[in-house]
Parts: sequence; C-alpha cells; structure tokens
Amino acid sequence: MNESRKRVWRSAALAGLLAAGSLTGVSGAAQAAATRVETPVVSKSPVRGVTESVVRVRIALPASVGSHPAGCDWLSYLRYRDSAGPAAPADADKILVAQPGILEGAGAFDSVARNTVVQAAKSGEHIEFWALDRRSNCLEDRTGIQAGLDSGDPHRAVDYYYNGTSVGGRSFAGYLDNSQVGWLPKIGLEQTVRDEYDLLAAELPSQALRKQKVLCGGHSLGGVLTGYFAAWDFDGSAATTADAGYNQCSGYFALDTTISTSLADLQGSMPGDLNIPDIGIGYAAVQAGLDSGLLPRSISAPAVVNAETMTLLSLAGLWATTAPDAESDLALSVPPNTNVDTTNRLLFSKDAATFLLGTPTVEDFRLTNEAALGTLMDDNSVPVSFIQSSVGFYDGGSITDKNFPVANGDDSLSSITGTEYKAIPAQPHGPLYTWRDYDKVGAADDPGYTSADGTPFTDASKEVTDIQELARSLSEQPLDFTEDYFPTKLVTDIELGTSPQISRFVVHPDGLTANPNLTVLAGDGLLAGHPPTGLDPVIAPGYQHLDVLTAAPAQNNGEPETVSVHLARFAVEH
Repeated sequence: MNESRKRVWRSAALAGLLAAGSLTGVSGAAQAAATRVETPVVSKSPVRGVTESVVRVRIALPASVGSHPAGCDWLSYLRYRDSAGPAAPADADKILVAQPGILEGAGAFDSVARNTVVQAAKSGEHIEFWALDRRSNCLEDRTGIQAGLDSGDPHRAVDYYYNGTSVGGRSFAGYLDNSQVGWLPKIGLEQTVRDEYDLLAAELPSQALRKQKVLCGGHSLGGVLTGYFAAWDFDGSAATTADAGYNQCSGYFALDTTISTSLADLQGSMPGDLNIPDIGIGYAAVQAGLDSGLLPRSISAPAVVNAETMTLLSLAGLWATTAPDAESDLALSVPPNTNVDTTNRLLFSKDAATFLLGTPTVEDFRLTNEAALGTLMDDNSVPVSFIQSSVGFYDGGSITDKNFPVANGDDSLSSITGTEYKAIPAQPHGPLYTWRDYDKVGAADDPGYTSADGTPFTDASKEVTDIQELARSLSEQPLDFTEDYFPTKLVTDIELGTSPQISRFVVHPDGLTANPNLTVLAGDGLLAGHPPTGLDPVIAPGYQHLDVLTAAPAQNNGEPETVSVHLARFAVEH
C-alpha cells in the first residue's frame, strides 16, 4: 500500500477512534436571485476605528447533497472594514478573504482582522477583512451563549445547553450524532472551494475587480484550502482561465501554514497519527464509508475534540468576559458527564497517577474565570498544540510542574503537546488562583515561577495575546470561534487529492505560484524551526499556532502586532 493511502486510512480511522438586510442580484453559479442580509455587530473590542458586520448570502446547496437544514443554504462571513472607509466592498482598496483552520470558525479571526484594518488605515488604505464560515458551521447553536451575554449572567447559557431552559421559545436540540449529519459526506473539497468562489462572485460580481482587489488566504488548514482554491477549475474547461481560482485573487497569505495542496506542513494542527495498520483504502471506499455512516461524518473524539467541548470553550470565554476576576463556578455548573469529566482529567492532571486516580479534580481548585480560561487554552497549561495561545500565566498561589501526558523537557510528543513547559496550580482547596495577563508577565510583582529543574515557565517575550480579547472572541462573535462539526470528508479528500474524483478539478497547479505570497509563521508554532524549503517567511517570535489570529495590537517588546503589520503592508503593496 502506498504512503498516501496509508495517510487516508489513518485520517479516516483517526476520526472514528478519536472520535439590516439588503437584496443583491447575483448571476451565474451563485444563483440568479440570492438573498443577502448584513447585520451590524456591536463589539466591546478596545480596537477602535473598525466596523464589523455579519453577512449571510443565500447560496443553496445542490440537490445532490440530500436533506439538510434550511439554514445550511446560506453562506456566512464576518466583515471587518475601516469605519472611515467606503461602505461598499467593491470600493475598498483591498479585501483579505480568510479560510479558517480545522475545527475553527470565523470568530477566531476577530483580533487579527481588526488589527490589520487599523494598520492599513495608518497608511491611508481602506481595506476589508472577510473571515469565512464553512457550511458545517450552520449546525451550531449559540443561542445560550448569546443569552448569557445579553443578560450578563453566564449561567443562562448552562441552563440552555444542559438544564432544558428555553430562550425566546427555542430549546437546545442536543449535540448531533453521526446519524443526524447524513449530508456532511457531500461537504468536501469540491463544495468548500466552490462555496468560496460563489460567495466571491455574489459579493463582487466583476472578475476583473476580484483579480485586482482580493487577497486569498487562511490559517492552518485554511492555507491548504487556499492552495486548492488557487489551482481549481470552476467552469469545467481547462482552456478558459477567468474562472480559475488564482484569477480570483491578486495575492495569497498563509498564517502558520503554507499555500499548498498537502497536509505535510500541518503536523500538530490536528490530532496526531495513530499508526493505524496498513489495510488499503481508496476514494470510493472512503466515500462509501462516509455515506453509510460506517466512518464518522464529522471529526469527533470521546473527549477533548467534539461539539460539546468546543461549546465549553465558548462557555469559558463567556464566564471570563462577564466576570473575569470572580471565582469560577463553571466546572461546578456543568452537570457531570463522561465527556466533560474525561476532558477535565486529560487537561487538568499534573501526572499520570492523578489522571488514573481521578483526584484532585479541577473542581478542587479555586480559579478565577480568567484562570479557568487560561487553563483550557494557554500554552503553559493545555497539552494540545493546535488550541494553544500565549495569554499569560497563573498567579496567586504555588505552581508545580504538569508532567502529563509527557514530562516537562520531553519533546517526543511536541508536535501534539507543544514545546512549552506545562504548569498547574499546586494547592487544591487552597488560595484563589488568578491570571496574570500577557502584558503583566515580567512586571516587578511577577513571582517568576520556575519548573522543578529551574527552567522559567515563561517570560514576557513568550506572551502575546490578551486573555480578555481571547475571551471576547470566543463568546461575543455571532459566528463561532470553533467549528463543532468539521466534515471528515474535507480531510480525506485532501489526503486523496491525486484521485481522479479530486484531481480532475485541480487543473491549474501553477496557480499556487501565480500571485505574490505572504507566509507568516508562529515562532513557537507548527513549523517552528523547520519552515518548508523555498519559502522566505515572516517569523512571529513567541507566537503559538492560535496567536497569529489572537495576538494583542501592542506587544511586550513595544512594537505593534507583527502579523497584522505584515498583512497590512502586503495588502498595500499588492
């Protein structure tokens, strides 16, 4: 069996084991009379001068997809623009269009979008940043999160998701299982790149204008999706090129990823290779498995990676947004269940013995709401690299090494767990642990916590994201930070990219290099220390994989945020 087929089987098996408005006339593939609704977003972001809205465009799925929710016939994105600039997208100087990474939604781009728009405005350029949602994001229900925001009481969200309380006459239908997402096996590469093309054609009908003003890119898996978009043929004729993906863009940008058609550069951006036995499986077999439900139709695990745990991240953001310094009762408010309990044990055990015994638990520690969020997402706490950010460090009590699932200093699983030393509060039933934000690390009153071997857990150069801005992005955005039901087919299609069912569309391989390219890599991210050959990337020192999206506008070195500076410069120059 060849190596590509091995990877396909591993990806598929891994998924199983790991378990306001205005009307716009649109022609062509985006349908003749699509409906467009744009709604302003009121944000508490401290970054001023940016106008945000959520845009929804009705571009129906083809009948071949089968039965699906009516809401999934709409494509959505978050639109960020210079408040002093033109109101019409076509009048902007440039538009950056961003594909999210795996398990990621449009809300994750909130900080980098705002920062980039502001940086470009300093040069007199009025640019826009469009953060895309994929089709599967239509399955999410953030009614409870919004109720918690509107009321200022985060418990309203838990009541909605767990206690059967309705909001505005709506009740939570529960998390969807494999049998309830029977249309997702049709949502792969072909539909995903077609959605981006149709959305661009609907919003900017002139191909010449798109070629002049649009910059295409993404984060993590979004770089690979952009690579396929660039090489894709959208009208079925290789002889015509106005429809080719690369002719919808004037340049490409890659955020801790590369513009490519391979997953090789993304080790650590999704759960790792389990070395599933070599059994041989091809496109038709994978598709049959997805269609029948024998293979999971969305990437989900019994713990850590599933729709419920993605919602828990939003809940943690909600708690930290509404009452950052209050003692957290989130862990006590969520009714115990196997998924939540196992996730907490995996993420909050200081060693293997604690994990096996199940004590002490996260409920035994007193944490502020900010500290609880930091526990779930900081690179010195959570042992899952693709959800790590650099948001500060614990404070308020003694700290000890977190040597689970691997000991500090052991880099054997660093592509999965990250490279930073992990820490955990040392005193159950002890003091109230607080959170030291990114810009307070290294201050005169910083205790300067160190590992048992004397290694400092962190320093100011390693901290780049404001925990309050992370909390706000997780909870405030009308399109989620996460993607609860990521289609398995999207990954297996990429792994099987040489199969005729996929390769017949990829007829413009030169499209990947047809336009200027900006690659920004996180200094401590997926490609840290080994950037792909042939690239001359910008390195963001101290950044983790998510920090390229979430970093604060002002950094500890006195400089403005580096990703947005280079994105804005790239937009202005190209």
